[in-house]
Amino acid sequence: MRELTISRQAIAHRGRRLEYFTIVWNTLEGLIAVAAGVLAGSISLVGFGMDSFIEVTSGATLLWRMSVDADVESRERNEKLSLRIVGFCFIALAVYITYEALADLLRKTAPEHSIPGIALACVSLIVMPILSRAKRRVGSALGSAAMKADARQTDFCVYLSAILLAGLVLNAGLGWWWADPIAALTMAPIVAKEGLDGLRARTCC
Repeated sequence: MRELTISRQAIAHRGRRLEYFTIVWNTLEGLIAVAAGVLAGSISLVGFGMDSFIEVTSGATLLWRMSVDADVESRERNEKLSLRIVGFCFIALAVYITYEALADLLRKTAPEHSIPGIALACVSLIVMPILSRAKRRVGSALGSAAMKADARQTDFCVYLSAILLAGLVLNAGLGWWWADPIAALTMAPIVAKEGLDGLRARTCC
């Protein structure tokens, strides 16, 4: 029993390290994306930066959940509340994606050429899948639906990175201004479903 407790504490500690990394990474990513978006007049880049700040909220929430992992009663209570908070993050993200995508289509606006934006999207496509897999392993080991939900939110950051990159490249290379908002609109219902699942506080145990 003692070995199991120690092992669980070690896994929870790893989870906390992952969330610290998530907070630092997404804070920097958000600041760079928003700054590059403002300079380039790119709504897509600014939206990508806002998504990064939502990830920071999610990471901070999971850190709070990990802080009471050793206490079973507190763990279960915080597990449900964490799921709801992450769920709100998903819903906010879905609303924002929908609004920005529709605005782009109606205004027929497209991101300006942005080398920093393209570079940031490429780096995110490398880092985020690795981070998501690590979170999913910790979530499975702890039986934490909240950590798994956070891993899925990191997955959405990967999708948004791909959408951002495709939008910037296709617009710059082919002039397909509509590629980014159309792709974003296809994501919104999936993101919203994840948010609703979180708000219902579905747990895996």
